[in-house]
Amino acid sequence: MSLAEVSEWTLQAKCRDMADALFPEGKDQKRARVVCRDCPVRSECLAEALDNRIEWGVWGGMTERERRALLRARPDIKSWRDVLCS
Repeated sequence: MSLAEVSEWTLQAKCRDMADALFPEGKDQKRARVVCRDCPVRSECLAEALDNRIEWGVWGGMTERERRALLRARPDIKSWRDVLCS
């Protein structure tokens, strides 16, 4: 994925101006996930986090714990972008 592709979807993200709010701990993660609910680039965001094994924050509506569980459950997937964004 090129830098231009990353920039394009991130500019459409509902959270684009609130990065610090998306890296909460514990129960505050549920509040951060609300931002993702109707985001037009939720799939791209989640794919970015899964493909790059990003360990912190809420990405695509999923917490780091949820993403780790998904990665463990589906080790056969090589490109989450192909699965989620096609």
